[in-house]
Amino acid sequence: MSEQELSKGEERRSRIMNALKAHGRLTIQEIIEKFHCSEATARRDLDVLVKKEGVIRTIGGAQWEGFTGHREASFQEKKQLLWLEKESIAATAAALIEEGDVIGLSGGTTTFLIAKAIKSKRNITVVTNAVNIAMELADSEGVQVVLTGGVMRKNSFELCGPLAEKVVEDLNIGKMFLGADGLSLEHGITTYSELEAQIGRLLLKRSRTKIAVLDHSKVGKASLFGIVPLSSLDICVTDAVLDPELASALAQSKVTVYLADQHT
Repeated sequence: MSEQELSKGEERRSRIMNALKAHGRLTIQEIIEKFHCSEATARRDLDVLVKKEGVIRTIGGAQWEGFTGHREASFQEKKQLLWLEKESIAATAAALIEEGDVIGLSGGTTTFLIAKAIKSKRNITVVTNAVNIAMELADSEGVQVVLTGGVMRKNSFELCGPLAEKVVEDLNIGKMFLGADGLSLEHGITTYSELEAQIGRLLLKRSRTKIAVLDHSKVGKASLFGIVPLSSLDICVTDAVLDPELASALAQSKVTVYLADQHT
């Protein structure tokens, strides 16, 4: 490749990056039309930006990683992000569930995929404050569902508030699988919603084994509201090797880290 072609490619990728920062996300088709390139070129450019600029590949396009920190994404938007990685995390988490378990599932795309992964299991009780998770498990003969009351948050389908908290206060959960928007050394497990932080904290309090499930894009990040410090966890399931300092802190707190198999 000539220097001229290289500089043209760099210029195009710079413009794509600027568009991602301005709009948050772009589809492959938008890149083709906006920057007058082929589909193959658009995909190659995104692959480069994933490696160098903190861009996240989505179904049919890409999202700028920094964009997620400015606002809370909806469940439907989150479904477009790192779906295969989340499926691997869910499979790894589901392997920790045994017959007879009482488990908890908070709202979120990864916990939703855990629900899908356990539908064929027998003699499982699932406590959840997420309406979509309860609906996903509704036709599973071997899974009993306990759905909390509360006011539903549209972005996550989670039931929150005093009604949800009153139900949870009387429950005893064996293994609690908590989704989150951030995990960092300084701030612990965090989320965008104060209401979700509060119900998540209570679900963990009523649980014997506390398990955080989240993909690598959330590791090292902090959202506005803290749920619990890292030392409150028993297990963390993610899809990429952690930063040495963070891994050391988790080890010191006796938190077991499971890395999802990307080929599951």
